[in-house]
Amino acid sequence: MNLIDPIVQFHHEIRDIRRDIHAHPELRFQETRTADLIAERLQAWGIEVTRGLGGTGVVGRIRAGTSTRAIGLRADIDALPMQEHNEFAHRSRHAGKMHACGHDGHTAMLLGAARYLSQHRDFDGTVNLIFQPAEEGGAGAQRMIDDGLFEQFPCDAVFGMHNWPGQKVGQFALREGPVMAGSNEFTITISGKGGHAAMPHLSTDPVLVATHVVQALQSILTRNKKPIDTAVLSVTQIHAGEAFNVIPDSATICGTVRTFTVETLDLIEARMNAIVAQLPPAFGAAGTLRFHRNYPPTINHGPETDFARGVLHDVVGPENVFDFEPTMGSEDFAFMLQVKPGCYILIGNGDGTHREFGHGLGPCMLHNPSYDFNDDLIPLGATYWVRLAERFLRA
Repeated sequence: MNLIDPIVQFHHEIRDIRRDIHAHPELRFQETRTADLIAERLQAWGIEVTRGLGGTGVVGRIRAGTSTRAIGLRADIDALPMQEHNEFAHRSRHAGKMHACGHDGHTAMLLGAARYLSQHRDFDGTVNLIFQPAEEGGAGAQRMIDDGLFEQFPCDAVFGMHNWPGQKVGQFALREGPVMAGSNEFTITISGKGGHAAMPHLSTDPVLVATHVVQALQSILTRNKKPIDTAVLSVTQIHAGEAFNVIPDSATICGTVRTFTVETLDLIEARMNAIVAQLPPAFGAAGTLRFHRNYPPTINHGPETDFARGVLHDVVGPENVFDFEPTMGSEDFAFMLQVKPGCYILIGNGDGTHREFGHGLGPCMLHNPSYDFNDDLIPLGATYWVRLAERFLRA
């Protein structure tokens, strides 16, 4: 690996910042302490800082030379609402809050790059360091965009990175096109007529109707969608009734839909509307659908993906750069890729053996209570950010 030596030298200082953030996790749009820490560090390194975009977002700007070209480097900063099982020294100090997705590490890697870039401005243009809140379900990327992120900080391209447990340290993955699915939620309400369970003929049973609706929903994937178009429709909740001998008035069905294209999503939503509108009346009931689109698919742009791949080849060698197998998970960096060209990559977080004494017994997987970011990634991720910016803004 061709790591940048000064970054290796101050690695432990950035590691301590990462562990401090891990010990003090903050949920979406509540990242005030985290934002304070980021802003203080950036200002101490002589970097221009703007706060408040997306509520608790922070943007650092580093300029050099005379070029108007600019690149955006993004890290997410929020934690998850879950209890940590680890017992090491930097475990969460706040019950029910945990950095279980590695956003503390993403922040640290970008801070490491920021420190180096502020001291070695070997580029011509502007590097925008985007520390984004509320990735975990809050659409913080869209909030920053709505607050004028790219008007205040124009970017010719924007790049993101996420750690990936199970992939070896020193390895990266990327690909052109869809890499993460869009995330969407639905709630279906079936309205019937309640009554005594011993006299069902006097009622309209919404539970029976709900079971037919659940079965019909799966027909969308097998009979309406093209087989080569990937999609998931999962019913995850059914709620109805309060007693063994009472047919309830209504039943509720909840779940998620994941697709890699908006066109496939449009088809699924349209068919769901038709099923919910037409099937329940056949049983004498009525149905309504509430469909909420959360995050769009994360789609990497071709030229920017090729550019990032070239940088990675120089940093870790072609043999350590792999194809990003698309996942049905979602990522709100997708909003930025809708308005700016760019690329989202994975950096290997290892198999969990990096965790110190006192970690939980579970696997080191994302959103797991025994997860911890691998600090060995800090100089590697920071080196990638620096080389990406320097080459993009070649002096």
